[in-house]
Amino acid sequence: MLQIQKDASFSERDLLFGIVEVVFPQPSEWDEAAFAALKERELAALFAEFREYDRKAVFGENAYYRYFKKYKKTYPVLQQLESILLKGRPFPTGRPLNEIAFLTELRTQILSGAHDVEQVMGTVELFCPEEKLPFTGMRGEEVHTYPGDTSARDEGGIIFSMIAGADNRTCLRPESRHIFYPFFATPDTTREQLLPAMELLSSYVRVLAPGAQIESYLAE
Repeated sequence: MLQIQKDASFSERDLLFGIVEVVFPQPSEWDEAAFAALKERELAALFAEFREYDRKAVFGENAYYRYFKKYKKTYPVLQQLESILLKGRPFPTGRPLNEIAFLTELRTQILSGAHDVEQVMGTVELFCPEEKLPFTGMRGEEVHTYPGDTSARDEGGIIFSMIAGADNRTCLRPESRHIFYPFFATPDTTREQLLPAMELLSSYVRVLAPGAQIESYLAE
């Protein structure tokens, strides 16, 4: 099981942080047809829900949208949603373990991620840096943390920033099977918002891989 702790800079802000940890069986045991049918139903529901999409109505009071705006950034879930609803871009396919997180974000507008537990070195420590700290992003580019932003490190270095995203070492690869999906919270995010999103992701996992082992919890 993933070992995770909070340092003082994180604890003093009283932020929530959710984890859904999953051990997937081998792909031969996945029900990809059932998952494909699920995606079709969920995307149809998404288009029905946002038939009259208006950014201000959907994201005007969204805590993540406001949080990213403080850092002069656009909330990525907003970009993902609009790319599908307004630009007609297809839902990204090819890696079901990533698709699970992406679909959860679209349906809930809650920010999540995906990391390979086997690539984590020791305990994961949540912290809020006071300065910009460089690390290698998931596409190999140099990125950095942001002052006050939810971030995490292990014995090998920084593994994610809420704003900058995942690192290159622990991001998912085709062979990844032991995954943890982080669920980020802003200072205004409540348990009543975070926990249903975590359960939704878990339900998607059960459709794709009924034999998967799932642990869902909030970091203490």
